[in-house]
Amino acid sequence: MEHEGHHLPSHVDAHSGGLGPSAVDDGQRPGAEHGRSRHGDHGNSHGGSGGHGEHGNGHGDHVALFRRLFWINLALAVPTVLLSGMFADLLGYSLPDSPGVAWVAPILGSVIYLWGGRPFLTGAITEVRARKPGMMLLIGMAISVAFVASWGATLGLLAHDLDFWWELALLVVIMLLGHWLEMRSLAQTSSALDSLAALLPDEAEKVDGDSTVMAAPSSLALGDVVVVRPGGRVPADGQVVDGTADVDESMITGESRPVRRTIGDQVVAGTVSTDSALRVQVDAVGDSTVLAGIRRLVEQAQSSTTRAQLLADRAAGWLFWFALIAAVITVAIWSAVGTPDFAVIRAITVLVIACPHALGLAIPLVVSISTERAARAGVLVKDRAALERMRVVDTVLFDKTGTLTKGEPAVHDVAATGADDGELLALAAAAETDSEHPLARAITAEAGRRGLPVPRADSFEASTAVGVSATVQGRRVAVGGPNLLTERGIDPLPETRQWSDRGQIVLHVLVDGQVAGALGLADEVRHESREAVDALHALGIRVVMITGDAEPVARAVGAELGIDQVFAGVRPEDKSSKVASLQGAGRNVAMVGDGVNDAPALAQADVGVAIGAGTDVAIASAGVILASDDPRSVLSVIQLSRAGYRKMTQNLWWAAGYNIAAVPLAAGVLAPMGFVLPMEIGAILMSLSTVVVAANAQLLRRLNLSPEASTAAAHDVQRVGPPSRTAVPAA
Repeated sequence: MEHEGHHLPSHVDAHSGGLGPSAVDDGQRPGAEHGRSRHGDHGNSHGGSGGHGEHGNGHGDHVALFRRLFWINLALAVPTVLLSGMFADLLGYSLPDSPGVAWVAPILGSVIYLWGGRPFLTGAITEVRARKPGMMLLIGMAISVAFVASWGATLGLLAHDLDFWWELALLVVIMLLGHWLEMRSLAQTSSALDSLAALLPDEAEKVDGDSTVMAAPSSLALGDVVVVRPGGRVPADGQVVDGTADVDESMITGESRPVRRTIGDQVVAGTVSTDSALRVQVDAVGDSTVLAGIRRLVEQAQSSTTRAQLLADRAAGWLFWFALIAAVITVAIWSAVGTPDFAVIRAITVLVIACPHALGLAIPLVVSISTERAARAGVLVKDRAALERMRVVDTVLFDKTGTLTKGEPAVHDVAATGADDGELLALAAAAETDSEHPLARAITAEAGRRGLPVPRADSFEASTAVGVSATVQGRRVAVGGPNLLTERGIDPLPETRQWSDRGQIVLHVLVDGQVAGALGLADEVRHESREAVDALHALGIRVVMITGDAEPVARAVGAELGIDQVFAGVRPEDKSSKVASLQGAGRNVAMVGDGVNDAPALAQADVGVAIGAGTDVAIASAGVILASDDPRSVLSVIQLSRAGYRKMTQNLWWAAGYNIAAVPLAAGVLAPMGFVLPMEIGAILMSLSTVVVAANAQLLRRLNLSPEASTAAAHDVQRVGPPSRTAVPAA
């Protein structure tokens, strides 16, 4: 690269993905690690893995399973319901007087119970074995009691009132719908560890005497020498023994520009030689590489994620014991008063009416609508639990480069010694026109933004580690860094000292060998970042920034944005420990980042939020992904999390409240007053409860989750108390 003299200083922030290539992943395989840890709570809450028909194969399989079961069983349920004797009596129509009609509901109902109900029966058995009653056991008990009672009524062994074939069919279909929605919301789209593995090349070019041979990176040994061609990835950690090249380390270290590596310098597996070939002697392989270390951190952070029981499952567990105890009391009391047949009918009615129609949809419907609304707003929810946790986050930790800033240089200051700033900038842009360096593009872009006429240049020359020069309107114009001044024996302009102190890149412009001025370039802060920080403060949320940048640069950005606390000079492998330190202080932390170096911190945080423009690994390690690079979208996630949780709570109270009220009525608690809840009325109320829950969840569609609307909504919320605004830079 010709513009070596324009390189960013070594303290540039830990960032990746902005300028360097990102890892390639298939994007659709469910990740084993993510499924095991992030959604491990789901297996427990539904009676272990069996609760969903064995979780080990990933949520993608379950989406197809429950979708297929739902549609087939829905088709079977239609004739089952319409040809059920009790349903016909309820609506007041007569069944066709044809041979075999009476057996349609029992036969199809049995198929629905044994096939459609199998995932719930399997989950119920698992919950019994684990001694953790929950949703699966409650569903399994209800459909099993309905199945046995219905066969008893069909065969004339029990009262006709216990013919529940239609209720059994509807219960199984509604539960399958709920679990299909649930599995769809949990389906993953990428794997962090697969993305990390994708950073390594498929083959390495190993030096063998006077020639080279192709070898798998896994076969390399300590001391081997490998050739890394321009554009190729380094296959293992090692030391450069021959050659000099600009190495793109953005996907590993977060450095936002290529770093010059020459003989004696260390290079890291997965990084890219951008312009020249290198010979590297391997000094670390396998688990000893930096890439493997990041992989281990991701695994550890993901596997240590706290497993929280879902509200619906806890409610189902309580409701199971409530219904079971109510049924036992019902049998005991009605048998004691001398009506054992009535006692059996009431007890069976209690157990069937306790079936969680609405409870089974209370959470999945809200989650499904929430994730759909989020996707329309550019927020991809990979981990349902992460979205739920976002409502209690009290600290948002932003990576700097590529998140709060754009991750690319921009002209911040211009100082001219003779001509005006516009003329100086136009001359510099003319000289830089033929350069492809990021700093050159920043200069030409600023000239274009100001609408400056850029004259034509010729005789372009570039000097590595010095700068560029060209002839512009008969004058020789040179633009470069400190080495350009050293070559010419010229002192830098005095005003550029404070630019350097703020971490800016300083380029001087020489015209015919004389200093005509200087340009100060720095990573550009997003204009939305200030709005995001202010809105988070309005919610009482503390804002922290973490960066690999030097403290002066970090202080400048932190002061400009009003950041509460800054962690500066943080190495990639130490980012997760900074998150842990905040958590150790009692903070609920959301980490927002975009690079491989952010992956362990994203996984360690209570909620990992990845900027979608970042690398696949960062995306895979996060529970929530922002399709845009607008930091205000974090407000959208918080707003959705809080609104969704309110709807979940309302639905759970309504669904469980119906059961709490209906079970005693079904048991006959008001029988002494002449009222006994008929089974058909209970079934109708059960269906109405489901309709109310579904309608309430639909209200989430009214949410406006655009960054602008979410930011405005944050300012409308009354702050509980002012957050601490003491800046505490920490190296």
